[in-house]
Amino acid sequence: MAIGGYFMFRKFLKSLPKQDGKSDLDWEKYYLQKTKHLWETSEKEFLEELVSPVPELFRDVARQKIAGKIGQLALEKKEKKVTQDTLIQGYIMATPKRDHRFLRKKLQEKNIDLKAYENYFQYSPDDYQNEKYAAKTRNK
Repeated sequence: MAIGGYFMFRKFLKSLPKQDGKSDLDWEKYYLQKTKHLWETSEKEFLEELVSPVPELFRDVARQKIAGKIGQLALEKKEKKVTQDTLIQGYIMATPKRDHRFLRKKLQEKNIDLKAYENYFQYSPDDYQNEKYAAKTRNK
């Protein structure tokens, strides 16, 4: 019950308008709408593979947040299609640092060189506020 309330409260905070009049959720939806025609099947499948460790209950929310960031990057780069490079950059920037261990492992499995993406890891959000959990994930 408390976990559900926590996530409902987080969603409420994300739906509050910012100074520009749009909320974080509004911006995610905007970027998804503007770039949905840029996604090819292979990139959609790769995104699904990357969000697979997220519990099913939260996977849609995670997918929307990550795809929104990828769409934002694609628009900023004026791409004609979402590339694997942009997908990886957006995934890194949209996910908390504690999730990067899985991403690094997955990219190594696919023989994708991480050197090109190292500088993007600094732009990802910090771990959750739970310092005890964050300390555990940093030590692994």
